[in-house]
Amino acid sequence: MTDDIAAIAATIPVLHGFHGTPRRLGGLTNRVWHLGDHILRIPGEGTAEYIDRGNEAAAARAAAAAGVAPEVLHADPDTGLMVTRFIPDTVTMTPDLFRTRPGSPARAAHAFRRLHDSGQTFPARFDLFQMIDDYRALLATKSTALPEGYMEALQDAQTVRSALDAHPRPLVPCHCDPLCENFLDTGTRMWIVDWEYSGMNDPMWDLGDLSVEAGFDVAQDRELLEAYFEGEPTAADHARMVAYKAMCDLLWTLWGLIQHANGNPADDFLAYATTRFTRFRRLMQDPSMSAHLAAIRAGG
Repeated sequence: MTDDIAAIAATIPVLHGFHGTPRRLGGLTNRVWHLGDHILRIPGEGTAEYIDRGNEAAAARAAAAAGVAPEVLHADPDTGLMVTRFIPDTVTMTPDLFRTRPGSPARAAHAFRRLHDSGQTFPARFDLFQMIDDYRALLATKSTALPEGYMEALQDAQTVRSALDAHPRPLVPCHCDPLCENFLDTGTRMWIVDWEYSGMNDPMWDLGDLSVEAGFDVAQDRELLEAYFEGEPTAADHARMVAYKAMCDLLWTLWGLIQHANGNPADDFLAYATTRFTRFRRLMQDPSMSAHLAAIRAGG
């Protein structure tokens, strides 16, 4: 066991019996290690600026109770260290695997529906527009400029917000950050991990965000929606998912710029943010968006 992981494990009673070699797993902002029957998550540098670890731990436990996440064995809100039960015989998903593993969009939809219908309550609310304001305020303290055209993008966001506010949906427990790599697939069931951004939210956010992260095409979007609703979605539900596809790119543009400003070495976060922002503008300018916004305003 490497010295730093050994030192950390020594502070966590549930890991005291492990004497093997830890295996490093993925993670954009955090360090994740497989230690026998356990997964150890070490928070990334600077994440305390925007992650409430107490909320995360409570949501992870609630998601485990709902049957969609692994059991939480240790969670320290002060250090951010978390240990969960290792789930064997799973594949960590990627965009390519979502395209090539038959039925994977449907299995993700079933996991979402199980979570959304669970009756669990997460302590935080995922307030999209407040988060945009908070991220902008945080970026104002750093030496990274917003992308050209961002003020016009905020006007587009207000148009979306007005449509969504016309017919608000009941808030349910949502993952809110469904990167493909946050899904573990057995081939018959999906598990979801990493509850850092989770909160009470419109359920269509989860579907729209996963569609963007996985690069779903029209057929995969249809599979996701029809599995979730066990049939054809309403025009309003489909439209809300599309609107959130745009809005998640806007939000994660700012998140990417924060990572860039923090010097996160895990990826080229400036390129990440630029790609996100370009995709947001393209979707908002698509002729179909006006029809989707009209469907949202009409409700149903």
